[in-house]
Amino acid sequence: MREFTYERAKSPAEAARIVARRQSAKFIAGGTNLLDLMKLEIETPSHLVDVQDIGLNRIEETAEGGLRIGTLVTNTQLAADPRVRRDYGVLSRAIVAGASGQLRNKATTGGNLLQRTRCPYFYDTNQACNKRSPGSGCAAIGGASRQLAVIGGSADCIATNPGDMAVALRALDASVETVRADGGTRTIPIADFHRLPGSTPHVETALEPGELITGITLPRPIGGRQLYHKVRDRASYAFALVSIAAVIHEDGSGRVAVGGVAPKPWRVEAADAAMSRGAKAVADELMKDARPTHENAFKVPLVDRTLAYVMAQARG
Repeated sequence: MREFTYERAKSPAEAARIVARRQSAKFIAGGTNLLDLMKLEIETPSHLVDVQDIGLNRIEETAEGGLRIGTLVTNTQLAADPRVRRDYGVLSRAIVAGASGQLRNKATTGGNLLQRTRCPYFYDTNQACNKRSPGSGCAAIGGASRQLAVIGGSADCIATNPGDMAVALRALDASVETVRADGGTRTIPIADFHRLPGSTPHVETALEPGELITGITLPRPIGGRQLYHKVRDRASYAFALVSIAAVIHEDGSGRVAVGGVAPKPWRVEAADAAMSRGAKAVADELMKDARPTHENAFKVPLVDRTLAYVMAQARG
């Protein structure tokens, strides 16, 4: 690990200002992903700004009838909150499906959205990776790609987003609240928060330099049967090959987001509109533009089968 300096911010705006003006500075909260990347010298910040003293660690009801989740709320706290379990069950289930209890006790809501890909070529500093070293190439293309994206990738990157929580947030149409270095705030729909790689795979989110996530807003509860199912190589502490976050109503309507298949949580509104026609119709819409490799082509029918299972569960 390389040398770095460290300080604790006292407010969200102060933290944003510090990171914006210090070259290669980073925010740190739980550190469950960042510290690992620093040890491998994939992330090499010169300065760390600890945000654990800025508050933002509560879950509060909004005037619109939803919930606002502070960026420092831990994954354990969020998954266990009675309001989340009652009204946003898909979110609670998705969080519990991720990582281990120890990590969920430290991992924060904002940090979870920012976790970086687990592509093996990203983690191997001897391999070419445009996400880690822009312009160096992508060794995953033509390499071992079983875990990687089948849709939404580009000629420069086929890494997947590793999140579980973000898939559920996409199904719920959550919003991300932020503060900029100048103290201004904004709200980013979760659909626009994670970016597809295109020719700039290293630009992973819509955040500006120094912009800090302050919270996530959930809209008014939408009801329905809410399920999260994760298919993986082992029963725990493994990232998804395919995951499904679904909200399904009694009349057959609903919405579906998919994890493990793309560089961001994958949701297609045309697929939501096809819910009443069954799992195959929904999967066809979701995977319409899929371009898998020979090693991960199994993910396309796996989306269909996993969705069929989830929809059968929703019917009881």
